[in-house]
Amino acid sequence: MIRKRSFLVVVVCVVLALAGYFFLHHGGKPEAEKVASASVVSAKRSDLTSALTVAGQFQPYQDVDLHAKVSGYIRKISVDIGDRVHKGEVLAVLEVPELQDQVQGAQAEVRHSESQIGKAQSEVVSAESTHAALHAAYTRLEQAAKQQPGLIAEQELDDARAKDLESQAQIDVAKAALEAARQQLGVSQANSNRYKTLSDYTYIIAPYTGVVTMRYADTGSLIQAGTSSNTQSMPVVRLAQSDLLRLRMPVPETDVPYIAEGGVVRVHVQATGKDFTGKIVRFSRDLNSTTRTMITEVDVENPDLVLSPGMYAETDIDLQHRSNALSIPTQAVVESGDQKYVLVVNKQNRVEKRTVTVGIQTANRSEITSGLNEGDSVIASGQANYEVGQQVNPRPAFIPTTAQEVSE
Repeated sequence: MIRKRSFLVVVVCVVLALAGYFFLHHGGKPEAEKVASASVVSAKRSDLTSALTVAGQFQPYQDVDLHAKVSGYIRKISVDIGDRVHKGEVLAVLEVPELQDQVQGAQAEVRHSESQIGKAQSEVVSAESTHAALHAAYTRLEQAAKQQPGLIAEQELDDARAKDLESQAQIDVAKAALEAARQQLGVSQANSNRYKTLSDYTYIIAPYTGVVTMRYADTGSLIQAGTSSNTQSMPVVRLAQSDLLRLRMPVPETDVPYIAEGGVVRVHVQATGKDFTGKIVRFSRDLNSTTRTMITEVDVENPDLVLSPGMYAETDIDLQHRSNALSIPTQAVVESGDQKYVLVVNKQNRVEKRTVTVGIQTANRSEITSGLNEGDSVIASGQANYEVGQQVNPRPAFIPTTAQEVSE
């Protein structure tokens, strides 16, 4: 009897457990709670701007090593690294004693040529005077011979004619000597100017306003003339133009077609915390064969030298812009091979699969050029958990936006 009761108790417990299980899993929840929830967003129109984020580096607008054009010893160097200099300022002076002798010799040649010109001019005047006298004498004899034939001997007349012609030739010789003296003066002056120019090269002068970033020589250093690529000449100083910097950015090959002069670039310099907006002023129009990138530049004013060459900056380059574009969050687009699609919740709250064409993309949103209509509800996340035709309970999803997206 006791065994029968125990058996009945066990049976009752099993029945109650099974009943509870079926109640909880089949009859304990409302029908609405059996439907899976889905986070959805609406396809809406907004202004989109796609951007490229790359690291850029500041470089001097101009940066050169200053060499001497003549060989000599440093007599004086008046700058050191970090010094700000202005265009035309003398940075160093060379000592070249033999060059001064050459300058003085060239100037002496000029004076000699000038005296030769004076002498030649005097000879021309003398020749012209002699010719005038001889020509007048011949003319008188010729007239007398015509008036009284036989009065003047033919020999005497011939002698006068010969002297007249000879004096005329002497004028031409004197003028030729004068022209030669003038040409020699031109040669002497050119030679003098050459040595004067070389003398000016003993002064190392700043070609533009900038900062001395390196000093290679000290007083007394021997500097070779930097006039030949075969000469391993030592520069005197290195000068960088840092009040205007080039911000250089490598643009990947896929984004090169969207780069244009005047394009907007947003810049953040982490070292200084400085943020500013610039514009593309030039790009190389040539891809690096190794990195497959194109150098793009923004000019940055730096009058207070807060930014230093070599600093890095985070840059956002605007590539494409669409006004009033139909868009959805990028995470709502599913890629399957070459196909892109979205899961749409229709008016009956059932899932539909739609193939879409994507246009420009920002950090968070993608333009949809075909496959969706404004106001369509699209599942924003967990698309693998849903099947086509499945009944879902749509709920609004929260998707943050960025400053680049201007909503309607």
